[in-house]
Amino acid sequence: KGPTTMGLVSLMDKASKGESEGSYDFTMVTDASELAAQMVSGDLDIALVPANLASILYQKTKQGVEVIDINTLGVLYVAAADDSIQSIADLKGKTLYMTGKGTTPDYVLQYLLSANGMTSDDLTIEYKSEAAVLKEQTDAIGLLPQPFVTVAMAQNENLNMVLNLTEEWEKTQPENGSALVTGVTVCRKDVLEDQADAVDIFLKEHEASAAFANANVEETAQLVADAGIIEKAPIAAKAIPYCSITYIDGTDMQTKVSGYLSVLFDQDPSSIGGQLPDEGFYYIHE
Repeated sequence: KGPTTMGLVSLMDKASKGESEGSYDFTMVTDASELAAQMVSGDLDIALVPANLASILYQKTKQGVEVIDINTLGVLYVAAADDSIQSIADLKGKTLYMTGKGTTPDYVLQYLLSANGMTSDDLTIEYKSEAAVLKEQTDAIGLLPQPFVTVAMAQNENLNMVLNLTEEWEKTQPENGSALVTGVTVCRKDVLEDQADAVDIFLKEHEASAAFANANVEETAQLVADAGIIEKAPIAAKAIPYCSITYIDGTDMQTKVSGYLSVLFDQDPSSIGGQLPDEGFYYIHE
């Protein structure tokens, strides 16, 4: 229930009207771990999940799933009323509020600090709940995912998005390197083997749906509000351009995901299921 589904609302809308090429039954949950259990039990064919969870699923299902596309790149932003923050280095000596110690945003921050010659000792990190991150004080600096950033900015007009961690990540990479990946789409291997045509139709429709979300923001925002992802369409419209909704498949997907997973692996192997997935994890369709 977030940016991951926002790229799918157009396809969900079409499917509900019987206008999609494929035949789908959609389930949206708040917590991705609910989907994980259903993938393991075989109740779901395809799931859109965080990239690190996809890797965990690959181990848990004994290589029984493959990643078929990237649906969301980085959705992490630093928001602050302080315009002097223009790079990771500018966080030196500051207090940064963020959610979840030992979660992927935390690992991403630690990686970006080290890539910029810093450690967490160079700043003060306070871990808070999403709702509390920027409410504590008006001049707080917060690291938050979308759409929470946009919601916070709607409540506090002094806040601006000062750093986009997707861009900060890219600055640390060679050309055509890894990317900050939030969401990927996984499919059960037996479905890929038995119904490759149906999966290819889904991929085509998923790509079109993601493109629609980015090109038709107002219309998508209404669908997002109707789906209950963000309460109000105007806030959804503000958030969509910053949600990194995308569709990337093939070898480009493999490069971006494998590099991202290896960064998480270096921070904490358990965050991706204990080991880096092998080539069989990546579905490269002809």
